[in-house]
Amino acid sequence: MRLFFFFSVLFVQSLVAQNTVSFEEGTTSPEATLLDVEWMTGHWKGEAFGGITEEIWSPPLGGSMMFSFKLVVNGMVNFYELGHIKEVGGTLLLQLKHFGGDLKGWEEKNDTVDFKLVKLEPNKVFFDDFTLERISDQEINLYVVVGDDEGNQEEVQFNYKRQ
Repeated sequence: MRLFFFFSVLFVQSLVAQNTVSFEEGTTSPEATLLDVEWMTGHWKGEAFGGITEEIWSPPLGGSMMFSFKLVVNGMVNFYELGHIKEVGGTLLLQLKHFGGDLKGWEEKNDTVDFKLVKLEPNKVFFDDFTLERISDQEINLYVVVGDDEGNQEEVQFNYKRQ
């Protein structure tokens, strides 16, 4: 019975996160540069969370690629994210901060949400529970594991088209 429970848990976890992987403590991030994610550069729009999503990614400059994210629901900004992917110690680190529609920060002043690089594939970049996928020059997917106040987690897909 325990073996059945164990495999049931593994099966459910695989359904929850099919396109993301978690960074395991004690491992190191692979070597990478901004050239590995330069294809993210541009203006992207899609739909998620019951609204319109927009991301704008700058080209590599100064060791980072800056991005902004906006979610608009019923004609009103729900929240923003501001962040970057930066080169650190021969690898990449994705960092971001959240802001409400009124630009009040969610994280403490000096805190960021950090995603360590886990692995690279030709058209996919896997950060800790956050994956960037290049479908074509005109389409990308982002997959993010999000949680709620009860500790439940699910993988959310954002499909974007180049603007």
